[in-house]
Amino acid sequence: MLINVNNVNSKHHFYSSSSYLKLLNFTKKSKKKCEIMPFISKVERQIDYNSISSSRPIVIDNGGSYFRIGWAGENDPRVIFRNIVQRPRHKHTGETVTVVGDHNTELLKYFDCTRSGPRSAFDSNVVYQFEIMEYILDFGFDRLGVDGPEVDHPVLITECPCNPVPSRSKMAELLFESYGVPSVAFGVDAAFSYTYNQKLGTCNREGLAVSSGFNTSHVIPFVDGEPIFEACCRTNIGGYHVTDYLKQLLSLKYPQHISKLTWEKVEDLKMEHCYVAQDYPSEVKLFQDGAQEAKEKTRLWQLPFTPLPVEEQPSEQELARKAAIKEKQGQRLREMAEAKRASRINELENELRGLDHLLGQLESVDVEDHPGFLSVTGYLTGEEVKIQHGKVTTSLRKAKGEQDEMEKADADTAEKFPLVDIPDNMLTPDQLKEKKKQIFLKTTTEGRQRARQKRLEEELLKEKQTQQEEEKRLENPELYLDQLRAKYKELSEKLEQKKRLKTNGKNTNGDSTSGGVGRGERLSAAQRDRMRLLTTAAFDRGKGEDTFGARDEDWQLYKLMSKDNDDDEDGPDEDEAEIARISTRLQDIDPTFKPEPGLSQPADVPRARSLTKEDFQITMEVERFRCPEILFNPNIIGIDQAGLDEMVGVSLRRFSPKSQSLEEQMTSSILLTGGSTQFPGLSERLEAGIRMIRPCGTPIRVIRAKDPIFDAWRGASSYAASLQFPEQTFTKMDYYEKGEDWLRWYRFRYTL
Repeated sequence: MLINVNNVNSKHHFYSSSSYLKLLNFTKKSKKKCEIMPFISKVERQIDYNSISSSRPIVIDNGGSYFRIGWAGENDPRVIFRNIVQRPRHKHTGETVTVVGDHNTELLKYFDCTRSGPRSAFDSNVVYQFEIMEYILDFGFDRLGVDGPEVDHPVLITECPCNPVPSRSKMAELLFESYGVPSVAFGVDAAFSYTYNQKLGTCNREGLAVSSGFNTSHVIPFVDGEPIFEACCRTNIGGYHVTDYLKQLLSLKYPQHISKLTWEKVEDLKMEHCYVAQDYPSEVKLFQDGAQEAKEKTRLWQLPFTPLPVEEQPSEQELARKAAIKEKQGQRLREMAEAKRASRINELENELRGLDHLLGQLESVDVEDHPGFLSVTGYLTGEEVKIQHGKVTTSLRKAKGEQDEMEKADADTAEKFPLVDIPDNMLTPDQLKEKKKQIFLKTTTEGRQRARQKRLEEELLKEKQTQQEEEKRLENPELYLDQLRAKYKELSEKLEQKKRLKTNGKNTNGDSTSGGVGRGERLSAAQRDRMRLLTTAAFDRGKGEDTFGARDEDWQLYKLMSKDNDDDEDGPDEDEAEIARISTRLQDIDPTFKPEPGLSQPADVPRARSLTKEDFQITMEVERFRCPEILFNPNIIGIDQAGLDEMVGVSLRRFSPKSQSLEEQMTSSILLTGGSTQFPGLSERLEAGIRMIRPCGTPIRVIRAKDPIFDAWRGASSYAASLQFPEQTFTKMDYYEKGEDWLRWYRFRYTL
């Protein structure tokens, strides 16, 4: 991975794992800002660069997904990494680093990647960000083993078909001026793959190359081994769009697991499980019907799941020990409560004796002298002493547990509202205000008590009815079930009749009608009376002088017209409650019972449950073939372009072979190359699609390249190792003398 050093006099530096760890430990110990914050690279650096002759070309397959670089004549590239660049900041030092290719996820905790996502140098399949391209080339040459600032080897680099001249010119300028490359050659990756498979005998000299890469897909005709780019066809659909579409579908289907659906994991799922359907509508219908074949094609991805630990049941000794501790604590609390109760009774008895003595003294004192006599005790009148005496007596009886339920309720009421039963002439103005407040509170409390008593009686009645019904069921189960069904049917018909009358109305003969019913026939009795009053008032107003409101009786019409006087026809219905109860009862005792649709049913109360491993499974059903389908129908994701089978027909029409035999030779050798052509079933689907647009009897043969991913680099490596390769290159002197316009007519020959 590339580490950017802001020093114009030095090239970029790269570090191995050991040097990285030493530098990182030094940073932690010194806690100072480093000039360089390195990153561990997964790609090992080659060490045999100086032992290779300078005339041996370097072969670069500059793909939209991966960058492959190696030596001409070898079978596999030396260095492979993702063609992306990321520039995060270190969280502590703030140093910006440049990460090229695959990053080490274990070290991302030291960097802030939220403001810098992966960036590519490509727009579709054309290089346009040459600053990023320079980072990638720096890293590629360094991993290949280049030590000095210049690369003294010829370079063969791949490009897209019909690459724009400005992009080709900028690439040549970068290679010549930044790296001092002696000579450069540009070739198309799909053409190298076709020529390589032609040497292997996989395809013929005349044919079609269907290349589907990371960003785009191409169809290139070949005649006598040379590509005809004038008849080339391109669509902006590739493996990136398939992966992105699969990621969107799975994220919408499982939003709770969106953090697990990373780009890398979705890419793996695509390559492992996706396939191309031979008949897309039939395949969708198969999954809609839930056939056994669809279940066999379903794939499950189990996410990491740790079940909750099962609590072990305590032993009998442990339960006995806890019960003994609980009993001991309860005994201590009971002793404390008993001691507190005895102390409270003692205090109340002493206070009651004092009040009895005070009341005895008040009997020998005149009423007029009571205030003066009681001034020392804190009471104002003898009534207050009596009230306090009653309170203490009630509290003492309550503390001793000598009250029954009714006495307790009366005592609580008298204790809470002591001024309610005292005449008004014996109370002060402040006490009168307090008495009004206590009367309101007492009325409210008594209302609550009555409502509580009513609910209790209803529950007891309901329980009694349930018990009686259960006794009936046990006496004769069949008769009881028949009676319930008859009652359910009767109530269902009654509710259905109500619904029809409410919707359509009822005519004078009593027959339900579905149309032609006036609005008045659909109204309730109270609503019809209101309409009649409104109509009468309107006619009376139009007969002469408007005197409505002059009499008090006129204003009574407003009360009659008010909607508050409507009968509660739309409110809760006893029949609906009864049918819901009967439905629940039938469902409990009759497994074959099915409630009538449209009738109110008791709501199911959702129950919380613990998570299982099934909650951490991602199921891939129609997604397996729905995502690769965009290669044939790009309009699924909103791209109005042709699919792979249509592109073959477009390319043949553009080429217009002069002879029928040449056209048949081309359709007899259709080569699939590129990473996105590895889906199972793609060659069969492409052959069926081409057969639909070609004349009947046309020979069609679709074959897949030996290695759709690496055949482009291997074909370029084999070509660069030939003796005729220097004739296809152009030097730095040619570029400086002939200029950018010369590259417009530069044409690479794939057969010599």
